[in-house]
Amino acid sequence: MDTSTINIDQHESMLSYEDFRNEVLKDYRIILESREVSLLGRREVLTGKAKFGIFGDGKELAQVAMAKFFKPGDWRSGYYRDQTFIFATGIATIQQFFAQLYADPDRNHEPFSSGRQMSNHFTSRNFDENGVLVNMMAQKNVATDMAPTASQMPRSVGLSLASKLFRQNQSLSNLTHLSNNGNEICFCTIGDASTSEGHFWETINAAGVLQVPLAVFVWDDGYGISVPKKYQTTKGSISTVLKGFQKKPDTNGIDIYNVKGWDYAGMCEVFEAGLQKVRDTHIPAVFHVEELTQPQGHSTSGSHERYKTTERLEWEKEWDCIRKMRQWMLDNSIAAHEELVAIEETVKDAVKQSRIRAWEDYLNPIKEKAAEAAGIIKATVVHDIEKFNKLQKIARELETNREPLRRDILKSLSIAIDAAGKSSFSSQLADYYKQLKQDNYELYNTGLYETGKGSALHVNEVKPVVPKDAVQINGYEVLNKYFDQLFANNPLVVAFGEDLGFIGDVNQGFAGLQEKHGENRIFDTGIRELTIMGQGIGLALRGLRPIAEIQYLDYLVYGLQPLTDDVATLQYRTNGLQHCPIIVRSRGHRLEGIWHSGSPMGMIINALRGMHVCVPRNMVQAAGMYNTLLQSIEPALVIECLNGYRLKEKLPANLGEMTVPLGIPEILKEGNDITIVSYGSTLRIIQEAAERLEEENISCEIIDVQTLLPFDIHHKILESLKKTNRIVFVDEDVPGGAAAYMFNKVMEEQGGYRYLDVSPRTITAKAHRPAYGSDGDYFSKPNAEEIAETIREMMNE
Repeated sequence: MDTSTINIDQHESMLSYEDFRNEVLKDYRIILESREVSLLGRREVLTGKAKFGIFGDGKELAQVAMAKFFKPGDWRSGYYRDQTFIFATGIATIQQFFAQLYADPDRNHEPFSSGRQMSNHFTSRNFDENGVLVNMMAQKNVATDMAPTASQMPRSVGLSLASKLFRQNQSLSNLTHLSNNGNEICFCTIGDASTSEGHFWETINAAGVLQVPLAVFVWDDGYGISVPKKYQTTKGSISTVLKGFQKKPDTNGIDIYNVKGWDYAGMCEVFEAGLQKVRDTHIPAVFHVEELTQPQGHSTSGSHERYKTTERLEWEKEWDCIRKMRQWMLDNSIAAHEELVAIEETVKDAVKQSRIRAWEDYLNPIKEKAAEAAGIIKATVVHDIEKFNKLQKIARELETNREPLRRDILKSLSIAIDAAGKSSFSSQLADYYKQLKQDNYELYNTGLYETGKGSALHVNEVKPVVPKDAVQINGYEVLNKYFDQLFANNPLVVAFGEDLGFIGDVNQGFAGLQEKHGENRIFDTGIRELTIMGQGIGLALRGLRPIAEIQYLDYLVYGLQPLTDDVATLQYRTNGLQHCPIIVRSRGHRLEGIWHSGSPMGMIINALRGMHVCVPRNMVQAAGMYNTLLQSIEPALVIECLNGYRLKEKLPANLGEMTVPLGIPEILKEGNDITIVSYGSTLRIIQEAAERLEEENISCEIIDVQTLLPFDIHHKILESLKKTNRIVFVDEDVPGGAAAYMFNKVMEEQGGYRYLDVSPRTITAKAHRPAYGSDGDYFSKPNAEEIAETIREMMNE
């Protein structure tokens, strides 16, 4: 395609020439601004005002072109070089960009993460302060950025799948604040080198199978940090490698487009037609944007002159997208040289002023606190000339620090408190120090979990109502009846996973429900745990309530990265701006040998801080937990007991309304001699041991923690320990796993060590994976005999 010239003859229904010219000049101004942001941003890092910088220089023109077709209601799942796109769409200002570069914790200055994320990480709100979904069709939406390469890919499947579900499911047609008949596109951007990650390939495959409106833009500047793409990608071209995915009339698949990153007119033409096709047909597309440059190298951590040849560096100067657009405008008489020079000069000054304002907004509040702290230090009365002189020196150093950090103030106050000693006049110092610590805790250490009306901890408990004549049915039948009621009453809920749809999951919790409630609500996926989690994340961000299944807990590892890096951190890194109420359903603990009976709870609770982790002992309890979670806007993992599906349970009359409070243990059996703490299927083993111990007059109090995150928020276990003065923690994780976590919570955080008569114990699985078969289960994980023996030892101490 020859795009060296452009036809400027416009039809009456199209832009006038002057409108067209103004649009081009506006785009030129945006790419100049973005380049200047990159240049000044790098300088701010090198002078020490900012910690680290990674910028979008060289990608400006392509991003301006794609931004033209990003509409309200669309979603961006992006890459940390998308600043130009963000400026072009009006999502962020230049001043806000610099505020983020400086890590300004003031949300009024940095509205995307309150200084918690590095530069080029953006977000939009999806729930308001009351936990109510916002009007996503009235805004341009951004799934909160994160830095791990290709991590934006899995959730893109869900963000685009939502459009398909909104279009095909008539029960959602009234939710016009969430979708316009599924016309929304997910714009996903990624660097070419990151297409080597498995996340990329699994996402492309899933999108091709599902046929969802996903538009992937690959920024190809020839390198992955210092490594040329010939070492990254087969045949040195991602679009060439993807040709087998090309959509054909009789197949599913994706469309593939190639454009040059310096070719403004060519990109506008291809993007307009290609994106409209994605919007209309829901056929996903990959736009391979080639021949991009990276004028400043990968990041502020190094110089690209170290690994690029002189010839390559010269080529990058010649084919820089700004230079090429400037020449194109001159060649086509769109603007005169003098006019472009004037724009270039005004842009430099405008960006500089935005930078200055952002720095002043960030620094001035700190300087005020520093001056206030210095004044208090100076005024502290001590009756010792050496202490007095030391305090004055501390104050002077704080006053003369031209660019103090908050930590400098706290450190100075702490040293001053030590210097003042136990003087009665130093109390003001200590009080001010304590107040500043609290203020900074609010800035940097809050928001991991929701605390407002959308919190799962604010859901009122509704106990199960079990009639005297309640039928006893298998645990899987309890879940089946529960899910049937849930899908009948809540049109936002969808469920999916391997074998979940047609056969109703491997343990029959969804048996017959796909036929009853439809394939758009209960459906199968491929064997691809990473993008199953991605589907759930994207759907939850867009306002649906997904239950995403990992068939066995052992395989959660395949999908752990988006959960730990994206979901678990989301509320914290946006300071409560964005929420992802995904429910991950799985099963595990005992029964099937190495790969079907895992209990990696220590890994889970340490990787998923920011999510709730529910460990129900039976399926009635699981149903109550699902109800609780669905009344909140928080994410959770629910781990059902694999060997509990065929155990008999009494069916409550209020299955759809009952709730289980999170973080509140339940006492299953009261006792006076020893407290036994556990969860899940292990409780049945403990109950067997307790019955035998009762015959020996050893009275056991058995406590089900119910949830590991949160854990015993009212210290109910401590109250039991005060009564029994003995405690043992039992779980199926490896030594040092969840048992050690529970031990730490009760012994250290709750101060349980004060009430011990004997040394506390933990009983865990062995350090290896569980061996296969019933004997393998017995010898690999805690058994009743081991538990009873340990308790006898404790009673005899």
